[in-house]
Amino acid sequence: MLNICSSRMNLFNWTVAQQRIAENSPRLLAWNVPPSELVHIPEHWLSYVEPEASMHYLLGLLYVFLFFMAVIGNGLVLWIFSTAKSLRTPSNMFVVNLAFCDFIMMLKAPIFIYNTMHKGFATGHVGCQVFAFVGSLSGIGAGMTNAFIAYDRCTTISNPMDRKLTKVKAFVMILFIWCYTIPWAVLPLLEIWSRFVPEGYLTSCSFDYLTDTFDNHLFVATIFFCSYVAPLSLIIYFYIQIVNQVFKHEKALKEQAKKMNVDSLRSNQDQAAQSVEIRIAKAAITVCFLYIAAWTPYAVLALIGAFGDKTLLTPGVTMIPAIACKTVACLDPYVYAISHPKYRVELQKKLPWLAIKETLPSDNQSATATETTAAPSATA
Repeated sequence: MLNICSSRMNLFNWTVAQQRIAENSPRLLAWNVPPSELVHIPEHWLSYVEPEASMHYLLGLLYVFLFFMAVIGNGLVLWIFSTAKSLRTPSNMFVVNLAFCDFIMMLKAPIFIYNTMHKGFATGHVGCQVFAFVGSLSGIGAGMTNAFIAYDRCTTISNPMDRKLTKVKAFVMILFIWCYTIPWAVLPLLEIWSRFVPEGYLTSCSFDYLTDTFDNHLFVATIFFCSYVAPLSLIIYFYIQIVNQVFKHEKALKEQAKKMNVDSLRSNQDQAAQSVEIRIAKAAITVCFLYIAAWTPYAVLALIGAFGDKTLLTPGVTMIPAIACKTVACLDPYVYAISHPKYRVELQKKLPWLAIKETLPSDNQSATATETTAAPSATA
């Protein structure tokens, strides 16, 4: 009986709160939210004026564009890297995993588009949970995948004669990525630790970084370290090692060439292989840089919401990191299309109407170069 009275009282309080909000300002964000859904929205957003309809429609059109660009681009990466024999290497398993993360990142876009067309919290609590759960999986999974891509590049360049990475080892690493990622999405989904809530214009959702409790602050700090600082630190460390190894190798070659009174110790085959490897390394560095550019704004946003001045977080400001994440998921596959030699060759074979022109070293040169560098034929 007490529970029934308590539930009715809570519903009454929320109804009264909504009526007061509507009376004070008929254009608040809560205007398009049913009374039963108000409990799922942080009070912070209820104090802002509802954005103009044109802003919703503009964001909706942007997401439609990003959705098709990301689905087509990542779909091509998944198709080409999975079916082309020359690209089915252990290293490229990480590329496929990253493309999968980017692909599912944009599969949730229809929820956002539907919400924007209805100017608010149209899909309700269930839609919010699906949106935020998929976003957490894809975002954290992409971060850890980028860290393992950096590790793979580092070990390839540091130990070129030692082919340690096998398909089994790559599969175990990918399994670890998902075992590491899934709990961070499940905990707030089940509200075991924190929760998923609407944010900004109430058309997108993320984990709750605004509730002022010790448990929620601890969750924000923990997920900030585990899903952002940890993979970012690994990425930076491995690429610093790559740069150091390249400089050391080049210095040693120049010193040896000077002693032998020759211009260079590199053969044509080695130079061709080096050119391919440099392009592959550039693609990898670009993808990792895009990850940093995408998720740094969100990390800063969460820290401000939990520990800083919340007045800085206006609805419009919070939409910027959300758009950045989706944009990077759209750009990643096109980095491969521009910078990855063997991917371009396979695109040329399977989709000749794209008019891609790419040439690689001859088979003999490739074999010699592979024996010299022991680098994977294609990686990111």
